[in-house]
Amino acid sequence: MSPFQALEDLVATLRSPTGCPWDQEQTPRSLRPYLIEEAHEVIHAIDSGDSDALRDELGDLLFQVLLLAEIAKEMGSFDIDDVCTGIREKMIERHPHVFDPDHKPEADPGSIAAWEARKAQKRPKNQSMLDGLPASLPALLTAHRVGEKVSRVGFDWPDIAGVRSKFAEETAVLDEAIAENDSSAIAHEYGDLLLSMANLGRFLGVAPEDCLREANARFASRFRTVENLAKESDDSLHEMTLEELESLWDKAKELE
Repeated sequence: MSPFQALEDLVATLRSPTGCPWDQEQTPRSLRPYLIEEAHEVIHAIDSGDSDALRDELGDLLFQVLLLAEIAKEMGSFDIDDVCTGIREKMIERHPHVFDPDHKPEADPGSIAAWEARKAQKRPKNQSMLDGLPASLPALLTAHRVGEKVSRVGFDWPDIAGVRSKFAEETAVLDEAIAENDSSAIAHEYGDLLLSMANLGRFLGVAPEDCLREANARFASRFRTVENLAKESDDSLHEMTLEELESLWDKAKELE
């Protein structure tokens, strides 16, 4: 028996009448938060560079997938074999440059544009190319993916200079809204500015969601150092001036 089959059997046992009460009562909807949590823990393990942690977190995520497939099997919908068969067929279809010897050569077969073009061939005529984006995606990641998708039909800037110009334009419009103290306009224009920043990430070849997550981690790490430096000096952050806090911040950056 393969390790995969053994794990599949374990999940079935947990769901059986003699299994675990918690696993028995789960539904696809109840598993949603756990699936999201496990996916984020996989990302955290990737960012940490810890291969042992990544192995463990991939296992936790795989367990959620198998549990969902087992529930679907009990409902008579599909099983994990159907899941594997479906994704295998989809990947073969989406990679004709790898698996189809008669495929007409493409300029950049591994690009996002080529991938989206192959997806479009199977999309119903009345369906938008944006319909496949789940509403639960983080907003910054959604902005990045929307830009990737619409660029496939040429709705994009020709170069990074155009994106930077758009960013400057949105900044100026936001400044106007701030000057007018119009809270509704400020929220609107700030959103447009964030969207232009996400598009800038595409042209820079970086993922905005990843960059912001890493920036958050850097800030948190530095601020914890600031807290520790203050404790070493028996100082209270609440009683320090902004200049004193900035001095500790600079020391924290130096210690990195």
